[in-house]
Amino acid sequence: MDKKQLRNSVLQQLNNMPYQAYRDRSRTLAKHLLQQKSVLEAKIIAITLSNKPEVDTSFIIEQLWKMKKRVVVPKCEASQRTMQFYEIDTFAQTERAYKNILEPIPELCEAVDKAQIDCIVVPGVVFDVLGYRIGFGGGYYDRYLQDYQGTTIALAFEEQLLNEVPRESHDLPVHIIVGEHKTILCGQ
Repeated sequence: MDKKQLRNSVLQQLNNMPYQAYRDRSRTLAKHLLQQKSVLEAKIIAITLSNKPEVDTSFIIEQLWKMKKRVVVPKCEASQRTMQFYEIDTFAQTERAYKNILEPIPELCEAVDKAQIDCIVVPGVVFDVLGYRIGFGGGYYDRYLQDYQGTTIALAFEEQLLNEVPRESHDLPVHIIVGEHKTILCGQ
């Protein structure tokens, strides 16, 4: 299967997940993520404000705030296909924007430079054991991560994990995949 077919197949499986299972399984992944050394040691963590069927990140963000972590979320600039991360300390600093995704309201929060971010939780639809991913098709994270020096982590329901995904020369693997039953240290 090509990237588009794989993306659509996995999204269909995730969309068929009953809501209670989605919430429970998201919480399980959240708990595993919050125990990761790179998260525990990080001061500034980047994460998206997810939409179902992605792993629910609202609980994660709330827990990060309780842990006194600085949380930064992306704002997409569709015309240039770029992103900038902004620090939020309440969901009231967000609004529905690009592709109906919750994004920070720049006038209500502060931009944070990529070099300051210790850890980025990278979204995706399909992942393989080497850390390569198929995202949602915009290429925003592929471009953003080109010169990123920190740790990259992905969250994946079991349906999202495959042995191998198609990849291109510009694709960059994540360092860690936190799954429901195991954590994969990619490339090791």
